[in-house]
Amino acid sequence: MLTVVLSGLRARWASFLGGFVALALGVGLLATLGLGLSATLHAPERPPQRFASSPVVVQGQDRLTLDVRRGPGTASVAQRLDRPQPVDSELLRELEARWPVTPSGGPDAVGVAAPAAEVRALVGDRAQVLTGDERRRADPDHDRDADALVGVNALLGTSGGVTAFVSVFVVASTFAFAVALRRREFGLLRTAGATPGQIRRLLLAEASALGVLASAAGCALGAAGAPLLARALVDGGLAPAWFTVGGPVWPFHAAFWTGVAVALAGAVAASRRAGKVGPTAALREADVDADALPLGRALLGTGLLLAGLGLLVWTYATDPSALLKRKTYTTLPMLLITGIALLSPLLVRPAARLLRLRGAVGTLVRENSAASVRRTAAVAAPVLVTVALAGTLFGSAASVTRAKGAEGREQTVAEYVVSGPALRPVTAPAGAVVSPTGPTSVFVRDGDAAVVKYGARAVTDPAAFAELTRLPVVAGDPRDLDDRSIVVNEEFERRRVGETVEVWRADGTGPVRLRIAAVLALGTGDNGPYVTRANAPGSVPDRIDARGGGTAAVRALEASGGTVRTADAWAEAARPSNGSPQARLGMVLVLGIALVYTVIGLANTLLMATSVRGGELASLRLAGATRAQILRVVTGEATLAVAIGTLLGLAVTALVLGTLGAGLAALSAPVALALPWATVGAAAGVCAAVAIAASALPAWRLTR
Repeated sequence: MLTVVLSGLRARWASFLGGFVALALGVGLLATLGLGLSATLHAPERPPQRFASSPVVVQGQDRLTLDVRRGPGTASVAQRLDRPQPVDSELLRELEARWPVTPSGGPDAVGVAAPAAEVRALVGDRAQVLTGDERRRADPDHDRDADALVGVNALLGTSGGVTAFVSVFVVASTFAFAVALRRREFGLLRTAGATPGQIRRLLLAEASALGVLASAAGCALGAAGAPLLARALVDGGLAPAWFTVGGPVWPFHAAFWTGVAVALAGAVAASRRAGKVGPTAALREADVDADALPLGRALLGTGLLLAGLGLLVWTYATDPSALLKRKTYTTLPMLLITGIALLSPLLVRPAARLLRLRGAVGTLVRENSAASVRRTAAVAAPVLVTVALAGTLFGSAASVTRAKGAEGREQTVAEYVVSGPALRPVTAPAGAVVSPTGPTSVFVRDGDAAVVKYGARAVTDPAAFAELTRLPVVAGDPRDLDDRSIVVNEEFERRRVGETVEVWRADGTGPVRLRIAAVLALGTGDNGPYVTRANAPGSVPDRIDARGGGTAAVRALEASGGTVRTADAWAEAARPSNGSPQARLGMVLVLGIALVYTVIGLANTLLMATSVRGGELASLRLAGATRAQILRVVTGEATLAVAIGTLLGLAVTALVLGTLGAGLAALSAPVALALPWATVGAAAGVCAAVAIAASALPAWRLTR
């Protein structure tokens, strides 16, 4: 068996080349991304900076710790405060009375030159006692390194998922189409006495050999590509400057065995079909596909399509805000893509029949595409993947960004908006209304099993704030906001006007019971909650809305130290229409992976399909067709298949964007959908160019 397998691989190397390249590239990408992911799991250990010379640091509490229910008992959960609490003045006097104390620029921590055990005995639970590497927790923004890796981790994880999905898709399609082209060969083997089991084992052995060789090559590619990925992430601003990949071996093991498993998984369905080929297949003269959609494929495709549609509807009905998250609109379309791709043979023939082209060339393009359903569907499927990912990724991101920008602009009636960190107080001139607000946080129990931290806004002047804002109010009135109340959104568990909610402030003080003055629609996620400055300790305004007062108001706003813009200019700057460069680079990476695989799949499929059409093309020449006409027929079929794949991809995009629009409407957010025609058109154009070249070159050689 091994001799037969190796001889077959050597004799048909061209038909396996596309699958080998796709699998090697997929394993290489998985190894590269795995090495990158391993580097994001642990931030570099940095020595303490603020209290480097102090053996012991006493710091105020930087966590809010509350007991919640866990099963029949309780457990403690901790939420990080916006900033550590100051060290108690009485405790500070006790420390200074016994040991040398080193203050360092703030009331939240002091260094103590004393034995740690004695300091802990004195401090008790009034503050934290930090020693060794734990002293880093007293440094400003000590978690910045770990926080910087969160986005990189999400990007590489998503890219790895897309790589695995597309590689399985392309490899499975390649094996399935290669098996379809070998029907007569299998018929001859059956005539010679081969059993269906032997045919299946032959194909699985070929897939195993291909998987081992391609996975080994892919691991070598991954070792070379990981440093390049790290450099690209740093240069693109996605990762901090110190980011580098390490040398763990588990990503290579994971990528290698994933590649072998992908090769076997792609060959399983094809081998089952090959085992059903009868001896009479060797006598067939016609290549019309009569069984292009087996029952198993039809059931699987229908199930995946219904599952994708059901998840879209369920997400819209239960949690429409999830539709706005990148994780959702990156992963959810994959079910729809796979389902429609599996069912594409049902759509190919009707779509081809709808084509109305004049002349003999148009007739041949239409009839050949309708008759060769497998070939047309095999070309359309990878195009569907690329176009759908381009439309859903870029379209959803642009739509969410537009909705956020429109929402922010609609919620203020100010003439001018000042933005910047730590704005100075502004005295409103005559005839002007000025409303400073700043960031803060509130902690609220969600039932008895969780504590939720909400990013909130602190309002300095509730009357001016109510005059200059147009919030999406569901119930109540924001003008009733005062030091004993809160404005919440629909995400809160308790959200009835007049009810009281138990809140811990940003510094962990509390709880305080605040009356709900108004309830806001959730929107795109930035609607509330709102509290007054009395319930936002440490908050400093970073935005000032103003209206009226003329040039005197502008001069007063400029004295705040921030950037003064008109409301329209502020909205444009706060929510740029094209999204952040980092997010765009991440989407380009994901789309680039899909596009590379699509190019490989298209080139391999069309080179194989056209290379075995020598007899058909020769018959056309004998019937009087010129070489140019034959080339137009072959390239026309490829173009038609790409067009069908593009239309199917646009259908998936329409489903996802339509559901996203419905979700925005359900959240009372502006519906501002955007279809990225330029990106989709570029992806479809690349697919068309590759398809035309991959079909024209072998046809030109065969018609010499």
